[in-house]
Parts: sequence; structure tokens; C-alpha cells
Amino acid sequence: MLAGRIRLTGAWTPSSCAAAGSARLHCQLYAPARRPALRPPMSSDTHEIRPGQSVELLKALHILTRDGKMNQDSRRKLKQVYHLFQFIEPLLKEVKDAQGAVSLVDHGAGKSYLGFILYDLFFKDLHDDSHIYGIETRDELVRRSCELADRLGFGGMSFLNLSVADSIESKALPARIDVVTALHACDTATDDALRFALKKQARHIVVVPCCQAEVAGVLRRHKQAALADPLAEIWRHPLHTREFGSQITNVLRCLQLEAHGYQVTVTELVGWEHSMKNELIVAQYKADRPRRKPAERLAEILERIGLQELKDRFFVPQATPVVS
Repeated sequence: MLAGRIRLTGAWTPSSCAAAGSARLHCQLYAPARRPALRPPMSSDTHEIRPGQSVELLKALHILTRDGKMNQDSRRKLKQVYHLFQFIEPLLKEVKDAQGAVSLVDHGAGKSYLGFILYDLFFKDLHDDSHIYGIETRDELVRRSCELADRLGFGGMSFLNLSVADSIESKALPARIDVVTALHACDTATDDALRFALKKQARHIVVVPCCQAEVAGVLRRHKQAALADPLAEIWRHPLHTREFGSQITNVLRCLQLEAHGYQVTVTELVGWEHSMKNELIVAQYKADRPRRKPAERLAEILERIGLQELKDRFFVPQATPVVS
């Protein structure tokens, strides 16, 4: 156990790109959870290894070395995961207070840094039916995560060898999920994660998009026709096409979520300043949110910049009136 405060700086860009795949491995564990010591509150500008946090877990995730020390890279990792945890923890508490057990699905889990830290800092204290599901396409990573969760006694964790798209209809997941996360799910995998969240009626959605190439490709194909509109100068040059395509993709995602009744906040992650993939989208379902205006604006943007073929990608509820 390490005591004291550790000041962390820098950036880390983990690769958690989701590729196509099918369900081949499902691990679910029922070992009893361990009760940690009480933890002090986490400061927003200092990042410490908390009393009661699993040192074995931090070593397995290579955040700590074998002799319990940290290097510069692991400090960056810890800073980023802790900062993301500060966004997610209040959402978990809100669900816990409202209904008891909490279910969370982490898409494009990779080595499950996020899932394991969430479980260690929050879920293992609950002693109820709360559960984290990690979705990952790589067999070896799924197997290692299963083994680590088993070794640590993290009985409320499961790992499924699925693509994000396949998880939407998977029978291995509950019909409803409270919180959905997707950290750097590449290109349309982020959209699949949003579709998953909408289908599962998630109360909270937290995504950090990655490699938004689909919209840029459509803009590129229709560029000559679009140049009749002066607005197309925004994406006329190839570099601008890529940058604008990425930006407008996230704008459309936010409008889509708002059209489905979510209150959306967009910010950036601390410690990811040197990464192009530091945009954080947090959405909370609000039954009384107005939906018509964002649905109309989404349709208007698709029409104005020649993205009508992506209407199904950025779908809105059928009952919501939209302009044609």
C-alpha cells in the first residue's frame, strides 16, 4: 500500500478499438467481494493511490511495478482513469440511491483498466447484485480479464468476447443497463455503443469517441456537389475534411442523444491534452427533456451538408416530428 499524494502530469492514449467479432467466450464470477478500508476523498488536482485500493490489481494493470513503485507512464494512466472516475462516480451513486443495484457495460474494454478501477473504487463496497460487463473482441484480453477478476475475488464482473454491434442483441446481457461507457471505441463502434445504450434504456452514457472516419468519407465523396454551397469551404481541403468530419460527428451524436431525451454535457479529459481523442460526452436521461428541436436540427444538418445517407446512423425516435 502506498500512502501520500502523487502529482501526475502528461497524457496517455490507450488503444481500445473495437473490431467486428462474434461471441466466443463469456466469463462470469461469483466469488465474494473483499471489504476495503475507508478511503479519503479524491482531490481534483492530486492523484493518490487510496488506502484500501488493491495493490495486486494495480500491479496486474502495470500501474505499479512489482516492487510497488510508479513510473511516469503509469502516473499518466492513473491520472486519466481517476479523472474519468470522477465523472462516473456521481452517476453510479445516483443510480444506487434510486434503485439499489447498479449495472454497467464498458464497450471496447481492452485490458479493462476502466472496469477494474471502477469495481475496485466503487462496486466492491456494494455487496449486492451490482455488476460490470466488459465487452471486448480479443480472446486473450477477455481471458486475462476473467483470470484477474477471479484472482481478486471481483465476483460482480463479467467479460464477453463480442463486438459492440453484436452486443446490442446479445442474450448474455440484461434487457436494461443503467450506465454505458465506451472509451476510444473506434469510428462507428462509438455509434454502436450509443445504439446499445438507447436500446438498453441507459440512465447514463459516458463516451470518449475515437477515429470518426465515416462522416469524413461521405463528405469526401460528395465534395464536388457540395461546393455549390459556400458552407462547403469549411471542409474543402483534405485536412479540414478530416477535422470537420470528426467534429460534426460528435455534434450529430449529441443531437441524437438529446432527441432521445438525454441531457448532454461535452468536456475534455484532464491528462489527455496531447491527444486528439480527449473529448468526453456525458449524457443523462431526463424524461421531461424537449426532444423535437434537437431532432429537427439534426435532420437539417444532415440535409444541409449532404449527409442524408447517414440518417439511419443518427436515428431519432419515430414518434418525433422532424423536417424532411
